[in-house]
Amino acid sequence: MTHIVTVNPATGAELATYPAMSPAQIDAALEAATSAQTAWAAEDMKVRGEVLRAAAALLRERDEELAVLITREMGKPLAESRAEVHKCATGLEYYADNAATYLADEHYDTDADRAWVSYEPVGVVLAVMPWNFPLWQVFRFAAPALMAGNAALLKHSPNTTGAALVCQRILTDAGLPDGLFTTLLVAEPDVPAVTERLIADPRVGAVTITGSERAGSAVGAIAGREIKKSVLELGGSDPFIVLADADLPRVAALAVKGRFLNAGQSCISPKRFIVEAAVAEEFTRLVVEHTAALAVGDPEAPGTDVGPMARKDLRDGVAAQVQAAVDAGATVLCGGYIRDDLDGFFYQPTVIVDVTPGMSIYAEEVFGPVASIITVADADEAVEVANDTPFGLGASVWSADVDAAVAVGRRITSGACFVNALVASDARMPFGGTKRSGYGRELAAPGIREFVNIRTWWAMTEPQTHAPVSE
Repeated sequence: MTHIVTVNPATGAELATYPAMSPAQIDAALEAATSAQTAWAAEDMKVRGEVLRAAAALLRERDEELAVLITREMGKPLAESRAEVHKCATGLEYYADNAATYLADEHYDTDADRAWVSYEPVGVVLAVMPWNFPLWQVFRFAAPALMAGNAALLKHSPNTTGAALVCQRILTDAGLPDGLFTTLLVAEPDVPAVTERLIADPRVGAVTITGSERAGSAVGAIAGREIKKSVLELGGSDPFIVLADADLPRVAALAVKGRFLNAGQSCISPKRFIVEAAVAEEFTRLVVEHTAALAVGDPEAPGTDVGPMARKDLRDGVAAQVQAAVDAGATVLCGGYIRDDLDGFFYQPTVIVDVTPGMSIYAEEVFGPVASIITVADADEAVEVANDTPFGLGASVWSADVDAAVAVGRRITSGACFVNALVASDARMPFGGTKRSGYGRELAAPGIREFVNIRTWWAMTEPQTHAPVSE
C-alpha cells in the first residue's frame, strides 16, 4: 500500500503517515457523493446555511489546534495561521447569508407569459487545491459549491494532508450529510492519472483548481476535452507600482509585509516593485531596511515574521532563480541565501535590484521570499513593465492622487487592481485572473455561479399560436 508522509518544514521531521486511497475507495467516494448530492440539492437553502454557520462556529472554537496544524504542515507563522482559520469562518458565514439571494430565480420581460433563469447545481465538483493556504483555499470553493446544492471531492496537496482531513471533519461535525464532502488521499505519483480519471467521469460536473500554471494547463486541457466547466486560479507575478508622489514610508512598510507574508508563497503577493526613478533610491532603502529587520525562524515562536518555505524542493528552486538572476547581472541588496544555520527549509528574505528582461525573476513568478525592485522613468514605462509578463492575477498602484493611480491601473491587464492597498481576496468581491493566471472567478456572486447550470425557462399558459421563424 502506498503512503503519504507529511513533514514539518521548520525541522524536516516527519509529522504523520497516511494510507493512500485505492482506486476502488476513490470510486466509492465518488458514488457516495453522487448519491448524497441528489438529496442535498432538494434540501432547503436555509438548512444548507445552518450547516455552514455551524462549521464556522467550529472553526472559531478550534482555532488554536487548527492553527498549529497549518503551521506544522506548511510553515507559516502561527499568527498567520490563526488569521486564515478565522477568514474561513467568515467566508462560510458570507455564503450562508447570501447564497439564496445570488441563486434566486431571475425574471425577464419577454413575449412569454413567464420567463426566468434558474441556477441549478452541476452535481459533483472536483477541487484540486494547494498547500499555501490549506484551509482557506478549500473553504473558499466549498462554501459556494455546497450552498449551490453540489457535492464536493477534494484532492489536496499531499504535504497538507492533515489539513485536508480537518476540512472534511469540520463540515461533517457541523452536520453535513455523509458523502457530500470527501477528502481523497492520493499519492503524489498517482495525482495526474487520478485527476484525469475523475474529470472524465460523467458523475463529475465541474472542476476547480488553484495551483501552478503547469497544473492548471493540464486540468484545463482535460476539462476542455471532456466539455466540463472549469475554474483555474493559477500563478501571478503581480506588479506593485509606486508613483513618485506616493507616501514612501507607509508604502514601503506595506510592500514588505505583503511580499513576505507566508514566506512569499502567495499567488497574489506583490512580486515586482516597479518604482518611478525619482523615488526609487529612497523606496529601495526603506524596503531593504524593513526586510533586514524581519525575524526569521521557528514559526511557532512568538515574534517570528517569516517561517520556512513549505518544502525543500521549493526553497531550492527559489535559490536557483535568485542565483540565475545574479549570474545575469542582478544585484542582491539583502538576503539571497539559504539559512543553513537553521533546521528545515528556510530562505533569507531577499531584495534584488538591476532586474532586467530575460531574467526569470523579471516576468515569471517567484514563489518565495524574494522581492524584485525595477526602476522606471515614468508611469508609462511602469505600465509597460507591469504588462510584460504572461501572468495577470493582481496589481496594485500607489499614489497620493487616487484618480491618477486608477488611470494607471486601467492600463494594466489583471483580474484585480488595488489602489493604495495590498491585493487580497475578500468573500464580498470576485477573485481570479486573466492571461496565464487562469479564468473563472471565485467568491461573491460570480464565484457561486461558476458551480451551477444557468437554466433558461420560457412558459406559456396556452400553446403558442405560431412557431419561431428563426432559431
